[in-house]
Amino acid sequence: MHNSGFLRVFAIIAFISLLFDWYVHSGLKTLTADWQSNLWRSIVLWGYLIISVGVTALFLLGFGAFSTANGMRPFHEWMLSLFLTFFITKLVFLIVLSLGDLGRFFVGIFNMISRSGSANGQSAFPGRRKFISEIAVLVAAVPFTSFFYAMFKGKYDYKLHKATLYFKDLPDAFDGFTITQLSDIHSGSFDNTEAMQRGIDLAKAQKSDLFVFTGDLVNNAASEIEPYIDRFGQIKAPYGQFSILGNHDYGDYIVWDSEQEKAANLDKLKQHHKALDYRLLLDENVTIEKGGQKISLIGIQNWGRGFIQVGDLNKALQGVPKDAFKILLSHDPTHWEEQVRYNATTIHLTLSGHTHGAQFGVEIPGFRWSPVKYRYVDWAGLANEKNRYLYVNRGFGFLAFSGRLGIWPEVTVIELKKKSSVS
Repeated sequence: MHNSGFLRVFAIIAFISLLFDWYVHSGLKTLTADWQSNLWRSIVLWGYLIISVGVTALFLLGFGAFSTANGMRPFHEWMLSLFLTFFITKLVFLIVLSLGDLGRFFVGIFNMISRSGSANGQSAFPGRRKFISEIAVLVAAVPFTSFFYAMFKGKYDYKLHKATLYFKDLPDAFDGFTITQLSDIHSGSFDNTEAMQRGIDLAKAQKSDLFVFTGDLVNNAASEIEPYIDRFGQIKAPYGQFSILGNHDYGDYIVWDSEQEKAANLDKLKQHHKALDYRLLLDENVTIEKGGQKISLIGIQNWGRGFIQVGDLNKALQGVPKDAFKILLSHDPTHWEEQVRYNATTIHLTLSGHTHGAQFGVEIPGFRWSPVKYRYVDWAGLANEKNRYLYVNRGFGFLAFSGRLGIWPEVTVIELKKKSSVS
């Protein structure tokens, strides 16, 4: 079954890309105009057209064969990623070249007004200068190489993020207690198992007291995780491994033959959590005990603004003592924004994921940006509202764009510390 509206949008984008090809090709003609070798000039000009138009054609063919019954596979993600790489590279080249052409236009208008360009039959508009095309190539090389790095290296360039949080009411026995968090594995997107294993090994190496997974084990179908159950099942912690569901885990983004088939897929996914040795929390809570003291770990089903909302926080909190130290697993950070941070019941720490940080952005000391910030207030890292903390994991895997640039895949370690009453 095909989504005709979906394909129509991509066809329009592909047509725009072909228009870009015409303009970029004209810039390359200027660049190569004075080359002495006709062979190399032809290789550059025709080679560009063959590769760029070929990528667009493969993109259309790939999505023409896309089935909403199966969802996006690594092949479709690669086709989309290559197309985006060329599209953005061409757009950057076009912008630089058009700025030069705009300058030529204004010079030409000035010459026509002053009639200085009419002598000897010369055009009032100056020709395009080669160095503008050279600058366009150099500037466009930045996104081109960056996106290829993102696809071949960045998506498996796992980073460890650590945060130490202080609480006055943390039970003494849990002072120094550590939690490793993974989120958004999206197992249906993996295309390099050994590279992915490095992230699992990084999580294992932390030797935390507790391990939690905060949703989106798969893109759509339960079968996607099956080749990796033994690998992710390697992650163990002394106080257990716990998990929740994310919006992709419900199978809402593909077409099923029946509601019964869809329900069976979700049941199968829940069994896979068990095979991973993850205790799946479905609007419920468990008690973690250490040294005779306790904290409550709460897990809800997905609840997100603009996404599926089946999680029931009140149900999940049933039986939890009001004065208990509480940690909540909730996939979508908008749940914390809308239901948790101002809740009558104090939930000390919420662990989320979902955003992936858009898999693209800039994070340097003192500055952080990603296009996802225009959709989510809290999209990566730590947020705090009157000592109610939210941590948003940037995601372990990737989806749609088969790469990561600037927002690298993450393994999180949270350390809980007892805050002195005099501090």
